[in-house]
Amino acid sequence: MLKKKKYSITRQNIAAHEWIGLQAVVSSSPDKSRIGLKGKIVDETKNLVVIETEKGEKKLPKREVSLKVKLGKEDALLDCSKLQQRPEDRVKYWGGKAT
Repeated sequence: MLKKKKYSITRQNIAAHEWIGLQAVVSSSPDKSRIGLKGKIVDETKNLVVIETEKGEKKLPKREVSLKVKLGKEDALLDCSKLQQRPEDRVKYWGGKAT
């Protein structure tokens, strides 16, 4: 669980929160060269997640990746293909629902 001032980001509510700043690892993708790619999420659009890696920014299509993100001492799995929305719309839609 990752705690902020007035709320906590958990596996159950991650879809309703901002992802920028979270550490992530690509856990599955049809493009095998992406699996294991890790870094910090620095941007997100409706169709892309951008991760800052040791070798620079990598733009990953949401429809093709699942990410394991670090939430304090626990991990959460994001099936990005199910979360293909603009971040501001995703936050409104999921509003605390479990993914």
